[in-house]
Amino acid sequence: MVSSLATKKTLVDIGKRLNDRGLIAGSDGNISVRLDGDRVLITPSGLAKGHLTDEDIVTVDMDGRKLEGWQEASSELSMHLFIYRQRPDVRACVHAHPPFATAFAVAGAELPSNILPEVVVFVGEIPLTAYAPPGTPAVPEALAPFIEADNAFLLRNHGLLTLGRTLEQACNRHETVEHLAQIIHLASQLGTPNPLPQEDIERLLSIRAGLEKYPNKRA
Repeated sequence: MVSSLATKKTLVDIGKRLNDRGLIAGSDGNISVRLDGDRVLITPSGLAKGHLTDEDIVTVDMDGRKLEGWQEASSELSMHLFIYRQRPDVRACVHAHPPFATAFAVAGAELPSNILPEVVVFVGEIPLTAYAPPGTPAVPEALAPFIEADNAFLLRNHGLLTLGRTLEQACNRHETVEHLAQIIHLASQLGTPNPLPQEDIERLLSIRAGLEKYPNKRA
């Protein structure tokens, strides 16, 4: 049985980490984790994610009914619940507005996943979704074409969403995508970013497949 209190503390720590690294501003973003059974912990609406306490975290069921908490759940709750319904392997979601990745989303520019080895192994493809007004059913609809296969999404004119088996993995993917976006932005000022050789991509994909088959193994 997953400890609700311990997971709340981890969720609060992830919010502080995102804030400290400049990946969110003000009350931007939302973070959730699925507990055992039918419960989901999610950050509250309207509060700065860098200054949350355990008591601020809201517990809901898979139908979105509040079970615990004095705050209201994030306005993006439906997006999180959609992901957990579609992907039983996913236990955590991190959504924020990291500046470089969000700049790509605002420009309608895709982020190639074949530039850095770490992205191939630990993240995979990063699709750019259609624009969807935040907090509306259009957000799950925009994710639907990609949700089965992908773990990171540029939300057009909105931000970045990453998934994981754990909060740590979801947050690591967030940081990796933002780092990729920054590197591509800088490299583009020097020339055309070079993709990895196809033969090495195949090698990296085999490493990725092994990690997915044995998730506790480290690359």
